[in-house]
Amino acid sequence: MEVQVKNPCHRPVFIILTAVIAVGIIIVVSISVVQNKRISQKYKYGIVLDAGSSHTSVFIYEWPAEKENNTGMVRQTHTCNVKGKGISSYSANPEGAGMSLQECMEEAKQKIPVRRHLETPVYLGATAGMRLLKMEDEDASEKVLASVGRSLQKYPFSFQGARIILGQEEGAFGWITVNYLSDNLRTATGTLGALDLGGASTQITFVPKQEIESQDNAIDFRLYGNDYHLYTHSFLCFGKDQVLRLSLAEKFHSMIDSTLLRDPCFHTGYNLSKKYVDVFDTPCIKEKSASPKDFFHVGEGVWVECQNSVRKVFNKSHCGYSTCSFDGVFQPSVEGKFGAFSAFFFVMDFLNLTSGTLHEAKLKMKRYCATPWKEIVQRYPSIKEKYLSEYCFSGTYILTLLEDGYKFTSNNWKDIQFIKKIGDSDAGWTLGYMLNLTNMIPAEAPDIPLMAHGGYVSFMVLFTLLIFLLFFLAFLYYRRSTRTAQKDII
Repeated sequence: MEVQVKNPCHRPVFIILTAVIAVGIIIVVSISVVQNKRISQKYKYGIVLDAGSSHTSVFIYEWPAEKENNTGMVRQTHTCNVKGKGISSYSANPEGAGMSLQECMEEAKQKIPVRRHLETPVYLGATAGMRLLKMEDEDASEKVLASVGRSLQKYPFSFQGARIILGQEEGAFGWITVNYLSDNLRTATGTLGALDLGGASTQITFVPKQEIESQDNAIDFRLYGNDYHLYTHSFLCFGKDQVLRLSLAEKFHSMIDSTLLRDPCFHTGYNLSKKYVDVFDTPCIKEKSASPKDFFHVGEGVWVECQNSVRKVFNKSHCGYSTCSFDGVFQPSVEGKFGAFSAFFFVMDFLNLTSGTLHEAKLKMKRYCATPWKEIVQRYPSIKEKYLSEYCFSGTYILTLLEDGYKFTSNNWKDIQFIKKIGDSDAGWTLGYMLNLTNMIPAEAPDIPLMAHGGYVSFMVLFTLLIFLLFFLAFLYYRRSTRTAQKDII
């Protein structure tokens, strides 16, 4: 008699196990594909020209074309410093401003792939130097901007305009840059305040814990799904170069001899003939000197007297708010950590003051300013004497601005980080400016991976072990069913 034996593979339990295993394999493969989606190697580019008071810099940025809305993806690939002074110095020769940019723009043509030229946006933002020129001669400032605009339009890029940016914009874009590069905008770790110092202005921007009493100093952003209510202020005429002029003009009032200016902020042995016009030819100084004479600028190298003289440029005689920095400007108490960049970094780095306490910084400045000029020149032979001579003043001004102006103390001095770059990108306003104009920081939270890397690895390991376990159970069930069938036959 022939016995019909049912194939174990056709039994419901085996079919269910097989189906579950198949579905599990499909899930693992699908998650792996989504999680590890290949990143495109096609890049997009952007160019921003920082037309500052003392010089112009050209920055080139790149980002993966398919990832332009993901934080941390934009990086700086090239910087070119334009030879000569800032574009505001070309007020008497506007065409020279446009011509000065040619060498760096030719470099940009070489650095960016030809196929990307037409879609690469170019922005020029002029800062405090051009703000001062506009105050003094609006027609001249317009001619300078027109000149740089015509020059930039000659290149095979997508020129998006040249304009003078507001001081508050400069501060806010600097804040965006340092927090974008630090990946603070998407995480809950808090934000960095931004301290920026140029030749003609200085900016402070941060998220305060108290109410902002002056709406002129408030700005709001929604970035990556988070709302930020920022305090920001830009002090025009309080960049390091303009403050030096303000300080010299103040010293003229106490001169006994109109041809001899003794200055505690310059090294002993420093003695140079200068022109009155080089001090007073700025809209930052309201009381002009009509003296056509030259004067001798003589250094004395006394840091305590230097700081006392620097303090005189800060007007603290009035404050219409609960708290002020200086010049009657509202400022809440400084809170959290700050990134100090641009001239803050370059001066403090030269003076070796980027770390340590406020007290130690003052002691170092006292020793440095007391060093004879002859020894300073011998110690730093590669630095131009004009810049070298001003470090005692600039360092003293920075310490005084941070302590007396912005109200940092010895207790929170450690919260100031003097930074030049974050990763490969310079700290400054230019990246934030480009990100804002290209809408590359979404107001809502951007797409994120399906799961964090650690969670993804754990899930894949556990799910793979589960599939193997199901395979093993199916195998055991198949063997048992086969043996049972063989017994039935016997």
